Amino acid sequence: MRSRCGPPAGADAATLARVPYFRSLSAPELADLARSCRSRTLAPSETLFEEGAACTSLFVIASGRIEVRQTSLRGREQVFHTEQEGAALGEAPLFDGGGYIASAVAVDATRVLSLSRSRLVALCRRHPDVALALVETLARRVRRFAGIVSDLAFRPVPERLARYLVGTAGQRPLTPGLTLDLQLTQAQLAARLGTVRELVARALAQLEHAGVLSRKGPRIVVRDPARLRALAEGGA
Repeated sequence: MRSRCGPPAGADAATLARVPYFRSLSAPELADLARSCRSRTLAPSETLFEEGAACTSLFVIASGRIEVRQTSLRGREQVFHTEQEGAALGEAPLFDGGGYIASAVAVDATRVLSLSRSRLVALCRRHPDVALALVETLARRVRRFAGIVSDLAFRPVPERLARYLVGTAGQRPLTPGLTLDLQLTQAQLAARLGTVRELVARALAQLEHAGVLSRKGPRIVVRDPARLRALAEGGA
């Protein structure tokens, strides 16, 4: 569903201010930028854009979550990342003239702001700080994708799983008994690890049998944090 209506421009300006490459803009400039945006709401599982489609706008998430993923001809999915409020999507195709490199699908009820390519390019020309910050954002994204490629090429599934679990812990200390609520099916977890459900099930069983973790439905309980971290770092 598309609309020009929505929350006040002030709320949208605050959303834009969370995007790293817009932080150098003044409050009046952010407000003006917000007024030029269109608002779109998405239901859960609704697609924002499809892989290969022409890219004409930058999208900024105002609320909700969006999953960026690719799907093979055989239906196998690779989830690259999930973005939340304040994240921007679709920068690279705006500048290289190609289509979107992946599809973006709403995880929850989501609202996004869209900014036209012409408006963004004009902004970069007027504000070199915005252009430089945008390049920095794209460089970090390239580094992230290089890490994904490295994992898929060189890391077996148990290592990828361990890295994902350690990352899920976030800032919490990795201690015995720590419970990680993945809120994912094994198929969804496989899509994030670049593999298939059967190999995820096998890796979970191996780690459970080895005493590294135990399972309670979708929850993972860490039993041996030292071995889990060692595996995540490529150790035996």
